[in-house]
Amino acid sequence: MSKPVDNAVSTVRAYIETHHDAFLQDLAEWLRIPSVSAQPDHAPDVRRSADWLAAKLRETGFPTTEVWETPGAPAVFADWPSDDPHAPTVLVYGHHDVQPAAREDGWNTDPFEPVVIGNRLHARGAADDKGQVFFHTLGVRAHLAATGRTTPAVHLKLLVEGEEESGSPHFRTLVEQHRDRLTADAVIVSDTGMWSEDTPTVCTGMRGLADCEIELHGPDQDIHSGSFGGAVPNPATAAARLVAALHDDHARVAVPGFYDGITPLTDRERELFAELPFDEAQWLRTAKSHATHGEAGHTTLERIWARPTAEVNGIGGGYQGPGGKTIVPSSATLKLSFRLVAGQDPDHVEKAVTDWVAGRLPAGIRHTITFGAATRPCLTPLDHPALQSVVRAMNLAFDQKIRFTREGGSGPAADLQDVLDAPVLFLGISVPSDGWHAPNEKVELDLLKKGVETAAHLWGDLAENWRDAH
Repeated sequence: MSKPVDNAVSTVRAYIETHHDAFLQDLAEWLRIPSVSAQPDHAPDVRRSADWLAAKLRETGFPTTEVWETPGAPAVFADWPSDDPHAPTVLVYGHHDVQPAAREDGWNTDPFEPVVIGNRLHARGAADDKGQVFFHTLGVRAHLAATGRTTPAVHLKLLVEGEEESGSPHFRTLVEQHRDRLTADAVIVSDTGMWSEDTPTVCTGMRGLADCEIELHGPDQDIHSGSFGGAVPNPATAAARLVAALHDDHARVAVPGFYDGITPLTDRERELFAELPFDEAQWLRTAKSHATHGEAGHTTLERIWARPTAEVNGIGGGYQGPGGKTIVPSSATLKLSFRLVAGQDPDHVEKAVTDWVAGRLPAGIRHTITFGAATRPCLTPLDHPALQSVVRAMNLAFDQKIRFTREGGSGPAADLQDVLDAPVLFLGISVPSDGWHAPNEKVELDLLKKGVETAAHLWGDLAENWRDAH
């Protein structure tokens, strides 16, 4: 590195060290707010979380901070214009709501009372996503300290939603309503992760999601299996047959039209996946599973990052109590979810699934199928200049080669891409062992610092190289 770069890195790190304890105290205060969007009883807490963040962003230096209402939970918007009128505009996305959590779920500590154990901060939301949103507050201040600026090198905006863990049902409408305020040249999503503590990576894409609940109805009430069984259709049997038919013998999704439009993996992307130090046995331990399984012809990483899937999330029907009850049940229920990849259209997938279900049910089985709010897939080209800025900023923070991954999970990034017509980049420092959605969620404190440092370097690099690229 050149001497100016060395000096900038040293200044950023010194600033982070000086302010790190106060940063963690603030983060812990935010984590104590149980902002569980999926549980109506916590609606006041989700609002309190939004208000807390808006106030903290004002304290950070954002001249504009607002709480935006939706028909569900509120979002937070912040805006800090650069004094350079030609600077690019960057929008950072994250979410302040969290998954449900309770001590009886298997937590070793109270999930909403943050605790540091070793070099790890445990609390619901520590990694997903409050910790990864909050590192931007210290990052932008370190950026100003290192550059001597009074405003960021980019026009910096934040949009932090409150319903991501509930499927973001109102997010696209919110973005459409505020399109003029959210206009950006690039979007940075800080709701993703890295390969591991010692293998820093940049995510280049997230899968989309479509999910549905299928209710099957046969007899108008439970009936005697001896008197009527074998002579009328059984909705529980129909549910089982649907599940059995969902995949073919090669674990491909058997719904006609499901794979239409998929953007295939390139040879280079396959090579980059293969460069990663993938330990299948360790991955299985993290997955709490005992064998891999999936679509033939693809590696495990390709299956979870770049191939679409269909999963049975729940199946039920008939008597579930102790002992036997010889009935033909009146109803059964299936819950299915479909992870989608670049090129797939959720509307097309939903129609294909709807037609497939209707075509496989016998006469006498009535059904309804209800889809939740879909999330579109998102993919960033490897050669995009803004992606290269993220890579360089991470390289300064981690001082080692940055590799590439994708994310098997889903988020509303593609809605931002579609509505704002802006490329989406991913900046996250969480690792698989952080336990998103699981008991004892945590964030590695050293990596949290690296996230702060990456954000501190990113804005200057984007401002400089955006001009060169345009």
